[in-house]
Amino acid sequence: MTPLRAGLAAWAALVALQFAWYLWWAPPLRGSGLLALALTVPPLLLPLIALRHSAERALLWVGLLALAYFAHGVVAAWTTPTASAPALLECALAVAVIVAIGWLTMARKRAKTA
Repeated sequence: MTPLRAGLAAWAALVALQFAWYLWWAPPLRGSGLLALALTVPPLLLPLIALRHSAERALLWVGLLALAYFAHGVVAAWTTPTASAPALLECALAVAVIVAIGWLTMARKRAKTA
């Protein structure tokens, strides 16, 4: 698997996780799962605009967003015991996106020097 495909797969899994988390796995105790989705999914869909130009550019934008989702996952895992599993999975997927970006960058550097 290429780093670009790995990053795009982690991005897609991060989007799918939001739906699974807020509608099925651990819906909010107070409030609506749909409201939670309305707040968490649109930022993850914004890089689709950059995807028209370059998948690498879109992945870079997702990497920037992944930092916020990592922080959200840490806070949710720490404060909401019922949501610790999806929150830790969110952290893992955010790290996977960031690692894929680093892997892609290193592969590009190696290709230039070779």
